Amino acid sequence: MFTRHLVHLFLALVVSTGCHREPAPSHIFHNGKIVTVDPQFHTVQAMAIRDGRILATGANSDMLKLADSSTERVDLGGKTVLPGLIDSHVHAPSASMYEFEQPVPDMESVEDVLAYFRDRAAKIEAGHWITLSQVFITRLREQRYPTRAELDRAAPKHPVAFRTGPDASLNSMALSKSGIDARFQVPAGEPCRVERDQKGQPTGILRNCSKYIKSGSDGAHPTDADRLRRLKELLADYNSVGFTSIVDANADSGGLELYRTLLSQNALTCRTYMAYGVDAQAPLDKAEAAIRDAAANPLHQHNDMLWLRGIKVFLDGGMLTGSAYMREPWGVSKIYSIDDPKYRGVRFIEPEKLYQMARLALANDLQFTAHSQGDAAVDAMVETYERINREDFPVRDRRPSITHASFMSAEAIAKMKALGVVANMQPAWLYLDGVTLRQHFGLERLTYFHPYKTLFEQGVTVGGGSDHMQKIGSLRAINPYNPFLAMWTTIVRQPRGSDTPLHPEQDLTREQAIRFYTINNAFLTFEEAHKGSIEPGKLADFVVLDRDILTCPVGDIKDITVEATYLGGSKVYARR
Repeated sequence: MFTRHLVHLFLALVVSTGCHREPAPSHIFHNGKIVTVDPQFHTVQAMAIRDGRILATGANSDMLKLADSSTERVDLGGKTVLPGLIDSHVHAPSASMYEFEQPVPDMESVEDVLAYFRDRAAKIEAGHWITLSQVFITRLREQRYPTRAELDRAAPKHPVAFRTGPDASLNSMALSKSGIDARFQVPAGEPCRVERDQKGQPTGILRNCSKYIKSGSDGAHPTDADRLRRLKELLADYNSVGFTSIVDANADSGGLELYRTLLSQNALTCRTYMAYGVDAQAPLDKAEAAIRDAAANPLHQHNDMLWLRGIKVFLDGGMLTGSAYMREPWGVSKIYSIDDPKYRGVRFIEPEKLYQMARLALANDLQFTAHSQGDAAVDAMVETYERINREDFPVRDRRPSITHASFMSAEAIAKMKALGVVANMQPAWLYLDGVTLRQHFGLERLTYFHPYKTLFEQGVTVGGGSDHMQKIGSLRAINPYNPFLAMWTTIVRQPRGSDTPLHPEQDLTREQAIRFYTINNAFLTFEEAHKGSIEPGKLADFVVLDRDILTCPVGDIKDITVEATYLGGSKVYARR
């Protein structure tokens, strides 16, 4: 009724005479099934657009009455329309450059990894580093790291680093060049763990020890023009799967400049919200200086296209690599090369330092978030926000955030609700890694692994993202950023390679899955008044689908393709 009232009011203004006559819409999209994602989750037939924003929505006849001779009428042909999709977690500048030198083949086994190193060793001068990043062991057939000996045989004349998240497996030459041997000692207080054999020799497995790996850079050196071109290509690919907004979840100064340049060239095709990455292992005064610099940056002023609004740190290690900080010990594991039964993962930031950084960021109108994979890391982040809320100022309106939150608990969820803590989560991990995680942890410890239904029912705002880190291509990327595969995963919770859903009691409905990638993500970035739904006054960001996501067979949801994507009413992608 409210929308129809707005239409009638607008029609009255249109037919009125005199100098106050309202301009007609520039576009009317009609004859569609437009899923508004408003609070009532209405669907309408048509919408009118003017000056890049939604003017009105409603029935075909009502919308077409608003047109004049200058209005472009677009017949949707019965197609389904969603608000522009939002990915709450990408690393676009670095992801776009991952294959700058050469394509990196898909790797499904340890032998595929070793074959890559052998091939590179045959082409690169002896003594030069060969590095492979983000090939997760949970996705290899053998479900393990390549060993030091295997890497030695693959590239005996080259230092080799197989890096996956914060952890890595090195060969003998790489260990030697990095000075990591039986005598090497991690400085007190440093969150780095060197795995050793029974004789005290490094096995080659390093957890969060990147600063000690002396790999340097022996590859090609792209120009600024190369980086801009590749980033534009990636943003165009994001558009092709329906994204009109992204969150750069660990932005650096170079990335900020790339986005700023694209904006100045009118070539930024995804609205970008940035969380500036701060090195939490640096001395506190340097970390605090970085936070203050972010607050003083001109991009900290709100802009619909480019906004520096967050701070990102890393609190624990990787869920897929064996270093996430857990409440209970990981358990001895061949998959993760863990032989210490008491090992609980790695926590990177001590409590007082975490509190000081989070408080400073929130006080300076910067949303704070931390990479927190394990349930103990989630607890630590919630406890930090509790302390700020108790000792300093209310945190709810500042929307303190947790990044990933893959493992949770009922207690943490209740506290998140009470404090207004939000989170961005990555369904692709449930799909790609669920089988390995179930094999390692068992079903009981996965009760609160990606507990989407509980979060929605408890009123904790969570949004969907990909943590896209490498490769261009929504399904070939590491991690895949196809939102329809992700929505399907939240609805069925079916891991790849399994016939059994993983805790199906945590399934989302189709409506919830759509909210997960639209209005919820807009809320995560303080922009729910501007985007995330198709309502009068909001930005005209929307996507036209090839089938009806609300009624098609559930198995077809992951195969949905995009017919067209519009940003501010302008088409930024059309399927050929």
